[in-house]
Amino acid sequence: MKVIYTEKSQLLAARTAQKLGCGLSSVEYTTFPDGELYVRVKELDDEMVVVASTVDTTTALQVMLLMDACEGRDVTLVLPYMGYARQDKRFKEGEPISARALARALSEGASRVFTVNIHDPSVLNHFRCPAENLNIAPEIGAYIQTQPIENPLILSPDIGAWEFAKSVSAPFGWDCDHLDKTRLSGSEVKMAPKHLDAAGRDCVIVDDIIATGGSMALAASMLLEQGAKSVRAAGVHGVFASGGYIKLMQGGLADVANSDTIERASTKFSAAGIIADAIRK
Repeated sequence: MKVIYTEKSQLLAARTAQKLGCGLSSVEYTTFPDGELYVRVKELDDEMVVVASTVDTTTALQVMLLMDACEGRDVTLVLPYMGYARQDKRFKEGEPISARALARALSEGASRVFTVNIHDPSVLNHFRCPAENLNIAPEIGAYIQTQPIENPLILSPDIGAWEFAKSVSAPFGWDCDHLDKTRLSGSEVKMAPKHLDAAGRDCVIVDDIIATGGSMALAASMLLEQGAKSVRAAGVHGVFASGGYIKLMQGGLADVANSDTIERASTKFSAAGIIADAIRK
């Protein structure tokens, strides 16, 4: 078995290969003057694992080229972060279902696919082979446990992410709630835990994706106004679009952490363990 990678998933691929105890094959990437991509896998094996977060269009194309390079082999495709996964519906006539289009294109030639906390698990139905979504919540909980806080209050930014927050808190017996937004006027909103009091608590807001960070930064500042002892954020995928990381820091968060599904300076826990375990099975 050999593990290969796209250019922006090298760290996670190396960690996954180490966990599997298998080789990491070098991949040559070149961009021609006309913008076309060249890819060459240096070492091929009967079993190949492609680790690739599709963080941009170039990466998605690299995945398709890697899959073609591995033609005729048993290929496991790991999409730790799948771009376009939130575009899973057609809202206007003439729009594509982008998540479906990408899933079909990327999984051509794959034996199986793994994703990590994909935004909508129904996207798994669009792959051309068996697909499984992995949950990194235990790794987030383990990271929170290393922080200098006691009895944290785990919060999701809305009720939709509450189940994910519960999967982080439950193994450790921590309190868990979701934030509730109340509109006070046309321009003013209040965000607070729905059932529990944040006063005097070390709060950790958890979510699958930290996108622009705007809502999370607003929630953090309001929790601090409500007497929270500290506020931290932990997300699976650190997208941080439009200056998202800076917004979070300006919101008064004591710590911002994400996994290596997207490699950032704020990457503080890894998806490699759960990926390797799933591949072994």
